[in-house]
Amino acid sequence: MALSKLLAASLILSFLLLQLSVDAADKSEVPTVEGAVPGPKIDCKGKCDFRCSKSSHPNLCKRSCNTCCQRCNCVPPGTSGNYETCPCYYAQTTHGGKRKCP
Repeated sequence: MALSKLLAASLILSFLLLQLSVDAADKSEVPTVEGAVPGPKIDCKGKCDFRCSKSSHPNLCKRSCNTCCQRCNCVPPGTSGNYETCPCYYAQTTHGGKRKCP
């Protein structure tokens, strides 16, 4: 009898600890990209359409621009350059070390 009560108590305690760990994992912050602009999400499609409007490879440009915009929540103004306004966008690189964002 005492053994069954001990078993029941340990099962309940295990369940409670499991719940606490799941709740703690749900409340943990989502990691963000260093230098990302906080605040409401911008219209990445519109910004990247303009940014890539003069590109010789517009589809490739828009795809990489949208990826960078989603990560950084910013796109530099104009069709090229101006990276100082969005350091996160400038800092994104490929596995080969080349800049990812147009």
